[in-house]
Amino acid sequence: MDMNQYLDIFMEESKEHLQGMNAILLKLENAPKDLALLNEIFRVAHTLKGMSGTMGFNNILHLTHEMENVLDDLRNGKMEINTNVIDILFECFDQLDNYVSKIETSSSEGEMISGELINKLNKLISSPEKSNMSVEDNKTEHNPEKNTVEVSEYVGKVIKIANEKGLNAFSLTITLDSKCMLKSARAYIIISSLEKVSEIINSNPSIEEIEDEKFDLTFQLIVVTELDHKEIEKELNSISDIESVEIVNLESDTISVDENSIDLAEDEVAATQEATVLNFNVANATNEDNSNNNKKAKSTKTVRVDIDRLDNLMNLVSELIIIKTRLEETDKTEDKQSMNEATEQLERITTSLHDAVMKVRMVPIERTFNRFPRMVRDLSRDLGKEISLIMLGAETEVDRTVIDEIGDPLIHLIRNSIDHGIEETSERISLNKDKVGKVKLNAYPDGNSVVIEVEDDGKGIDIEKVKLKAINKNIITMQQSQAMEDNHIVQLIFAPGFSTADKISDISGRGVGLDVVKTKIESLGGTVEVDSVRNKGSKFIIRLPLTLAIIQALLIYVGEEKYAIPLNNIKEITTITTDSIRKIQGNEVVLFRNTTLPILRLSKLLDVPNTEENLCSESPVVIVKKGDKTAGILVDGLIGQQEIVIKSLGKFLNNTAGIAGATILGNGSVALIVDTNSFL
Repeated sequence: MDMNQYLDIFMEESKEHLQGMNAILLKLENAPKDLALLNEIFRVAHTLKGMSGTMGFNNILHLTHEMENVLDDLRNGKMEINTNVIDILFECFDQLDNYVSKIETSSSEGEMISGELINKLNKLISSPEKSNMSVEDNKTEHNPEKNTVEVSEYVGKVIKIANEKGLNAFSLTITLDSKCMLKSARAYIIISSLEKVSEIINSNPSIEEIEDEKFDLTFQLIVVTELDHKEIEKELNSISDIESVEIVNLESDTISVDENSIDLAEDEVAATQEATVLNFNVANATNEDNSNNNKKAKSTKTVRVDIDRLDNLMNLVSELIIIKTRLEETDKTEDKQSMNEATEQLERITTSLHDAVMKVRMVPIERTFNRFPRMVRDLSRDLGKEISLIMLGAETEVDRTVIDEIGDPLIHLIRNSIDHGIEETSERISLNKDKVGKVKLNAYPDGNSVVIEVEDDGKGIDIEKVKLKAINKNIITMQQSQAMEDNHIVQLIFAPGFSTADKISDISGRGVGLDVVKTKIESLGGTVEVDSVRNKGSKFIIRLPLTLAIIQALLIYVGEEKYAIPLNNIKEITTITTDSIRKIQGNEVVLFRNTTLPILRLSKLLDVPNTEENLCSESPVVIVKKGDKTAGILVDGLIGQQEIVIKSLGKFLNNTAGIAGATILGNGSVALIVDTNSFL
């Protein structure tokens, strides 16, 4: 049975559960007596345990089980929630998130969970000397003549299923030689040997404790295998430093179930145990081709879609089929009026289909926002600042590709606001500000764009400090700084390598500045601006296209070649006479509406030959914008506005200067998409 077919479902659901766990832990920290929150975290841990057990991810299974023990004591009032408990639960969340990330990239959980984390959980439990997953009470002596072995409900059901499928279950009590120098290494060899011919379903003490040498000389394993008693004994006899092995055949009538053992939902237990036995059934096939295990799991990008949106897509596709049939019939009759009507209908359907497909790709930005409360909590504690995060517009929908890419820039901006923007508590009080600093994250749609704002009520940007740093780093000259307005000086913080940090820290100010934010956002076809008022705060405004797949563009001629300029980059279109162009310090400009407009010749920028002779006394100019910057791009001719599908240039041409991609036109020819941001 190949469990990999369910891996995508496991990944999607695990991420959702972990996202929920993170949010609930943050709420629990502020409302430690809320029993409903505790029950919700317990339910999430319980569900993750069942899912991971079914998939054979034992690290997640063991960790969530230990979490359940702690959460159960908290629910029953055996211990109280404090900062230490919350911190340990957050550590567990981080570890679970790490496992899921590793599974996504390599289909493996990686190394076994840290014994230190398990020990922290065990110390919290009211009775740490006993683990609910143990096979027998630790105080019970191993008796080779004893016919009944006490097991947990979990193990009992595995044994029952194994017996029904004709497999054998054995309890192995293994005692190492007292002269054995490396107990954990010897135990590892034993466990590895058994895993080749059986499925280990329980260990006492746990595998983690054995790895950490937290046992004397004896440990107990319960295995499910196709081998008989003698074959298992022969397998172990080939290993040195073993003093004795006690093997007890386990059947339904030779085991007793510990009623205090792990309590799984009945259907969850069945699924988990069935998977455990089935995992063993395919073990031999897996061992024959270990190369398959080493293959990295294909990282897939998925979107959960509302069924109504899929129904709408299906209806539109049905209409396309109908119009196709109509066009075929019209072609036979050569009825021009019917052909025009069918073409108009086809245009309406394709427009609706575009909207429907775009909506399918759209997901709430909440998915990205949900990671920030935890980050702000940790940063505020590290810096000793009291900070409140306000999130608005989390339901705003953006393209799936944007969701994947926008997280890192937002993290950088939020960290920047907390470290550089928000003042120390004492300083805020002296300025008559609320001692709790506020960071506001707001998203909202604006036409064909999505706007995301990161705002803080801190000290704002020090204009003089920015100016001085820019001069010291040779970004601008002293003369330029005197002529620049304050809003232009503020934009210098996005210059490569610019940072106002007085010292490098682990939080921010690593000397890379905010140019990484700007670069990433511009690669998504967006822009970023900043507004700042001294001692009032700063606001970073990110504007992103609603979708990265299909856009409105203006098609233009340069020489004999066609190019496309995205419509959201265009401010307006005009014409100028060539004799009105002047040169200032080697740069071409024109006086346009009483302001100086820089002129860029697209033929020179893209190295298109023989365009000068095409210039007439009046030439079309496409005025493009980027933030508060504008420039006029001189072209040879305008074709018109058109909806285009963006295609990648491929890995060899991906970083071509001035080109953002390509599109295929109706006649089959290719037009390159101009990246006007790179010219400004």
